Amino acid sequence: MTTPEKTRLLAAYDAQCRDEAEVLSADRYDRCGPLWRARYGKRGFVTYRSLDGLDGQALDNLIAQTVADFAADPEIQSFEWKTRGHDQPADLPERLLRHGFEADEQETVMVGDAALLAQDIALPEGVTVRRIDNVPDPYPEMVRAADAQARAFGFPFDVEDFMRRLEKKPGLVEIWVAETPDEVVCTGRLEAVPNSEFAGLWGGGTVPEWRGQGIYRALTAARARSALARGLRYLQSDCTEFSRPILEKSGLVAVTTTTPYLWSR
Repeated sequence: MTTPEKTRLLAAYDAQCRDEAEVLSADRYDRCGPLWRARYGKRGFVTYRSLDGLDGQALDNLIAQTVADFAADPEIQSFEWKTRGHDQPADLPERLLRHGFEADEQETVMVGDAALLAQDIALPEGVTVRRIDNVPDPYPEMVRAADAQARAFGFPFDVEDFMRRLEKKPGLVEIWVAETPDEVVCTGRLEAVPNSEFAGLWGGGTVPEWRGQGIYRALTAARARSALARGLRYLQSDCTEFSRPILEKSGLVAVTTTTPYLWSR
């Protein structure tokens, strides 16, 4: 992929996928300088499009103010400060560490045309793909999906997170599953970014015993077709080392990295 193409996609991502668009599903959120600060139950989240040239003591003061704000909220047990690898200043990660944050696993930000992923992918016998948020009573379906996501990622997943996203972003969030007659084996969300050409691919994961059979690719293709049906052009995903090769093979481009820095009470 040419550097100009990567630059174009990164510019579109920065302009359309960051800022307030990242916190719309929060219980509540506000703005402090360049930062958007959100609360999801006991968890907090911080993001921004640009730090507006802040560095040195001014940046340290903003970090300290942000920590103090979340620390003063007794409901908040932890919060994430989301960084991107191309952001300035380059020493932001070191400053966050000095303020008591810990770096979580780095992921790769992938961006590309939805049409590249909207392929016909063969599924294993007995496995089907469908959208589950648009049924008359989605809650039982969400319980099954949450259980599969917990199995896929290896830690508990709260079904209320699914329900909160559907409530906070009406008409913008789709929950998809791949399933056998007996169980959900893969889950994933599509989240349209308001007033943009983008949708995000989130929460995609296959339970261990069903991996390596093309199920994640098929679920991604179904979400890509749905994004195109909405009139959206681009897909974006924060990828683990497991999903990045699948999206790269389909033509998406690694435009930057993202690392969560975590503060815990």
